[in-house]
Amino acid sequence: MIRSAVVAVVALALCGAGTTAMSAPGFVSPKLTLSGPAKAQPTVALTLDACTGKTDMRILNALVSNGISATLFVTQRWMKRNAQALALLKSRPDLFQIENHGAAHVPAIDVPGRAYGAATAGSGAAVIREIEGGARAIETATGRKPVWFRGATALYTQTSLQLIRKTGARVGGYSMAGDGGATLGQAATAKRISTARDGDVILVHVNHPERPAGAGVVEGVLALRRKGYRFVKLGASASR
Repeated sequence: MIRSAVVAVVALALCGAGTTAMSAPGFVSPKLTLSGPAKAQPTVALTLDACTGKTDMRILNALVSNGISATLFVTQRWMKRNAQALALLKSRPDLFQIENHGAAHVPAIDVPGRAYGAATAGSGAAVIREIEGGARAIETATGRKPVWFRGATALYTQTSLQLIRKTGARVGGYSMAGDGGATLGQAATAKRISTARDGDVILVHVNHPERPAGAGVVEGVLALRRKGYRFVKLGASASR
């Protein structure tokens, strides 16, 4: 149990809200939930993947306006293309925590193959390059070394998980795929997120402003807030 971050990996299990997390034999997706003493107020962690492309300001603006905390897993590619959004994240460390989604958004899988259609890193050395390249970019941009790493597709092998941990990073798993990889519609996304349970780590995407899922993220998150849910980052502040 990772007491310092008050977050625990419950199991190396397949997750993904009704869909399989395996796209090839041997690939796993670690499940992550919040842990700690129970509180009367239900608590979740909202995590946003910024893979590449643009920024869905509908989501970021709603989080700022409502004082909702989130952890963003960003790639080096996204940071290069979204300087204004990155500046916003850096200006609000009270709300936003920036963590590592890799250098080039390559699945951190150390065997050749494809994960959800994307070519894997293919070797241990390539996995390390993806992790360390993303970490260096974040440290250069923010002055802070990231603690968490979530690979593209959030799929791994057992050996690539070992490599990630050897770098000193913690694996950014999740327990709810809130927007189905930004492929769900607004209503479906909102409904799924609104059903989150106490302790869930919710994964959604913030790099598809052209898709309706982003509006659903906002709707679902605000629905949880109205229910009295508290939002925490994947860090020391994530005590329950």
